[in-house]
Amino acid sequence: MIYIDADACPVKDEAIRVGTRHGWVVHIVSNGGLRPSPHPLVQTVIVQDGPDVADMWIAERAGPGDVVITGDIPLAAKCVEAGALVLKHNGEPLTGANIGNVLATRDLMADLRAADPFRQGGGKGFTKADRSRFLDALERAVRQARAT
Repeated sequence: MIYIDADACPVKDEAIRVGTRHGWVVHIVSNGGLRPSPHPLVQTVIVQDGPDVADMWIAERAGPGDVVITGDIPLAAKCVEAGALVLKHNGEPLTGANIGNVLATRDLMADLRAADPFRQGGGKGFTKADRSRFLDALERAVRQARAT
């Protein structure tokens, strides 16, 4: 299965296309505001409103043989620990080998932003190259997950 953390996910359509082409069930998890897909393999899951409710829903279900797509690093860490393959929206895989560093960097950046309220800027923009990298990485992840 593929689980998509739908909050601010710019690659939902691509993930649905790859997942359904492989005959996988795709769960799009959000706390609302999504239009359900008519495709029978795409399940739109609306969870209660609240912090991290969608993340908890995914973390409780994802495991070996599943692919999780998220930009939420704590959710990614839980899914990696459970044995799922995890991809960020730009195609970067999050694994047991790199999730510790990614978590530490996330925490450091949060501390820096808190220390300097005038710090401007945000993440990099999402590019066509990111979308292409994501599609390639998702295709590899689905094949790898299928092999487990």
